[in-house]
Amino acid sequence: MPESHDRPAEPVTDWPCFGLGGAEKRDRMLAEMRRLTAHHRAACAPYRAIVDKLGFANEDRIAALEDVPFLPVRLFKRQRLLSVPEADVVKTMTSSGTSGQSRSQIFLDKATSALQVKVLSRIMAEVMGPKRLPMLVIDCRATVADRYRFSARTAGILGFSMFGRDVCYALDDDMTLNPERTRAFLDKHAGQDILVFGFTFIVWRHLVRALEAARETLHLDRGILIHGGGWKQLQAEAVAPDAFRRGIADVTGMTRVHNYYGMVEQTGSIFMECAAGFLHASAWSEILIRDPVDFTPLPPGETGLIHLLSVIPHSYPGHSLLSEDIGQVLGRDDCPCGRMGTRLRIDGRLEHAEIRGCSDTFAA
Repeated sequence: MPESHDRPAEPVTDWPCFGLGGAEKRDRMLAEMRRLTAHHRAACAPYRAIVDKLGFANEDRIAALEDVPFLPVRLFKRQRLLSVPEADVVKTMTSSGTSGQSRSQIFLDKATSALQVKVLSRIMAEVMGPKRLPMLVIDCRATVADRYRFSARTAGILGFSMFGRDVCYALDDDMTLNPERTRAFLDKHAGQDILVFGFTFIVWRHLVRALEAARETLHLDRGILIHGGGWKQLQAEAVAPDAFRRGIADVTGMTRVHNYYGMVEQTGSIFMECAAGFLHASAWSEILIRDPVDFTPLPPGETGLIHLLSVIPHSYPGHSLLSEDIGQVLGRDDCPCGRMGTRLRIDGRLEHAEIRGCSDTFAA
């Protein structure tokens, strides 16, 4: 069996965050996908059974990113998948899920957890700079009170809190906005940039709508809002991304608003929205689009199932996952913001798929 955490000659964390494009990006990703496929096949018996059945007993069959065998993301709800000994697991992540739904379990060792942090730090530095900022969380403290129940929502708050300081929770434990505490925090950090984090549905329902109903505003013109998850709920209320941005600006003055796309099964590999309004794959991730019927790769501009590739998962076979989300690749190396790599759009979830999202859990 190969060493569980062998690394290529150049650490992946040295890669330029959004500076790889074209053949160089694909070559680096392909080398890592082949290496990780071999690693997980050697270390995880269920994964080995699957890829061998698919005809990938030899990673030499992977000649392109489109050839990388993938697991359906739902498999993590039904199977314990590890590529390290149980004794090496230091953290177990669970996906969100409403009552009666099973939850994914993602097992992390120290090396994988550290890689998640390093990659996420590099991506966040592109948005907010290298310094930790005062942080306002649009959620309640109870969400993170139990560190042993590490839900996707908990993981999101704690993960992004690494880039903040003097963290303040804007909501009370009954999910009502506490304007006095929030204003005191803003007064304390007047004149400073402030990191604001929350899940989309919660930000809309418990910040924007709450302020509108009370006919109040908050002075957050120096805020940088990072939000994600829960768009399915907002679509049901006919809240488009542009309307979301306008609503935020009207009640807080914030104009630096960045949506992100990600999932607990590939924590750290987030796709962050740029100033031009496009989601981007970083150097450590790639997106392919597949036909929902026969799973063949689709070209840019066509809508299908999102296939996510990530160099981060080492302690579990999550480097190549077929999601239940629908979207399309809009282009590569051609964004007006100047970032290299793939830009994408998320259109929603496959019809009849489970409703599943970090903030949808609370809404349900």
